[in-house]
Amino acid sequence: MITALTGFVILLLFIVVVRVPIAFAMGLVGFFGFAYMQGLSFDNFMDFNWNSSLTMASKRVINTAQEYSLSVIPLFILMGNLVTKSGLSHELYRASYAFLGHRKGGLSMATVVACGGFSAICGSSLATSATMAKVAMPPMRKYGYADSLATASIAAGGTLGILIPPSVILVIYGLLTETSIRELFAAGFIPGFLGILLYLCAVRFVVWRTPEAGPCGEKMSWPERIQALNGVWGVLLLFSVVMGGIYLGIFTPTEAAGIGAGGAFIIALYRRSLSFGSLFDILTDTARTSAMLFGVLIGALIFSNFINRAGLPSDLLDLVNNLDVAPMVVILVILAIYIVLGMVFESLSMLLLTVPIFFPLVQSLGFDLVWFGIVVVVVTEISLITPPVGMNVFVLSAVLRDVKASTIFKGVTPFWCADIVRLALITFISSISLFLPELLYR
Repeated sequence: MITALTGFVILLLFIVVVRVPIAFAMGLVGFFGFAYMQGLSFDNFMDFNWNSSLTMASKRVINTAQEYSLSVIPLFILMGNLVTKSGLSHELYRASYAFLGHRKGGLSMATVVACGGFSAICGSSLATSATMAKVAMPPMRKYGYADSLATASIAAGGTLGILIPPSVILVIYGLLTETSIRELFAAGFIPGFLGILLYLCAVRFVVWRTPEAGPCGEKMSWPERIQALNGVWGVLLLFSVVMGGIYLGIFTPTEAAGIGAGGAFIIALYRRSLSFGSLFDILTDTARTSAMLFGVLIGALIFSNFINRAGLPSDLLDLVNNLDVAPMVVILVILAIYIVLGMVFESLSMLLLTVPIFFPLVQSLGFDLVWFGIVVVVVTEISLITPPVGMNVFVLSAVLRDVKASTIFKGVTPFWCADIVRLALITFISSISLFLPELLYR
């Protein structure tokens, strides 16, 4: 355990102090850590036989590049980029506003609902926040919404992108733990909608305490509401085909990703939102993002090999057994660690660093890995809006340069509390996450 913990400390120093990119940091520590476990020392550094470490690292690179199931990542990213370019975010916000805008805090509620719908197709929290900031912020400012509530509803609503399927984070978790991706997608459905409901409650709480923070908007007639719904047929159709096909077993997640990307391309063509230049930008952005995720994933797998070779998961299990505590206490300790790490690391880094260490322990304690995956993603969501490293907050600060990060952090406090409530419900009532997977697949 000492060797593994030393490697983990070195990794943290590389990432936090030296600012080495996480993919290279995990790959280097994993590579040299694995070599050390094979007998490397300073005395034989130059004469050491590097074959075992080189073989391990090369296999991880080759196997990852050839893994068929990983093609789901670039395809879902491409689908999200095409949907973003199609301008469907405006239609989603308009439909949400038609039904909620006339209420106190209604524009913030409409923003949360629109973020949930957009994230169901986009799958990226940062992209959802950046896109919805341009769509939702102008009308909220027009009606005199407080910047704290307006930006907080966008930042918090954007976090739904990593849970509501299709979610790239859930795909990566499934690949790291060899858990069924379609079961993870089914498990994320109810907690995702629970998150939307609790965020709406958070908005109501804010306007109850400070009514002037969220004035009412204009009330639309029912014909206008029906007309607004006509603009979201593309999102509803694409989501129904992609997720319905996965849930009903018509096609695999990888096939669904291909169909989703193709469907998003057809919608973009239908809406005349594509040109050769914009299509080139979409494809290059998809390739750039996919390459980054693959690099981080390969580094995480190399680091995972070192952790497993050092015996950290088995040592942690022995430690827990010797402490003689209830398994749920272990889960609560893990969640506390995630919340602390979330104040320093962004979501993907935290997931890739910790899952290889924790999931063997959780599995050996008898917990369902699908349930644990949803719990991990929910606690990871919290890190996206908590100081000092709330990535959604900093994305909004970059898009809305006249709003301070401190203002956004102040506004997200009720939403952060709502996330804690949801995390507690999902942790102690596992059926919230497991109802759909058990109904459909078990």
